[in-house]
Amino acid sequence: MFAVIRTGGKQYKVAENDVIIIEKLLVEAGDDIDFTDVLALNDGAATTFGKPLVSGAVVTAEVLEQARGDKVIIFKKKRRQNYRRKNGHRQDLTVVRITGILADASKRPEKKAKAPKPAVTEETAAPAKKAAAKKTAPAAKKAPAKKAAAKKAAPKAKS
Repeated sequence: MFAVIRTGGKQYKVAENDVIIIEKLLVEAGDDIDFTDVLALNDGAATTFGKPLVSGAVVTAEVLEQARGDKVIIFKKKRRQNYRRKNGHRQDLTVVRITGILADASKRPEKKAKAPKPAVTEETAAPAKKAAAKKTAPAAKKAPAKKAAAKKAAPKAKS
């Protein structure tokens, strides 16, 4: 079984347990996401093409990590004009593993409930606040004592 999905302006042919690298999505590592833009779906026997999307089809995936691509160098030059421009770019990417392809989203199994994050209380936040206060406390500025004392003690002789 495979599907063709659209995300980030590109199309990807995916099957279950495939790991793909796509344009950055605003999700954290470990989260589950759904791709509802399914353009084609093959269940092994027949292929269904959407007009433009296959209605009710969903591809589920798990985010493995947020990464960055290789650096691409952009260099422009016009000969004999003393014109050179060098620029670089690294694309933000998301690495996902396809966990399931569903032809009908209504038959989806229930999602596992994630453990809630522990709440921050005054007692748990106090050590963190103290550590942050130490880092952000401005250091006392020391006046240059030697220079100030030397100016007061020895006035300049006029010539």
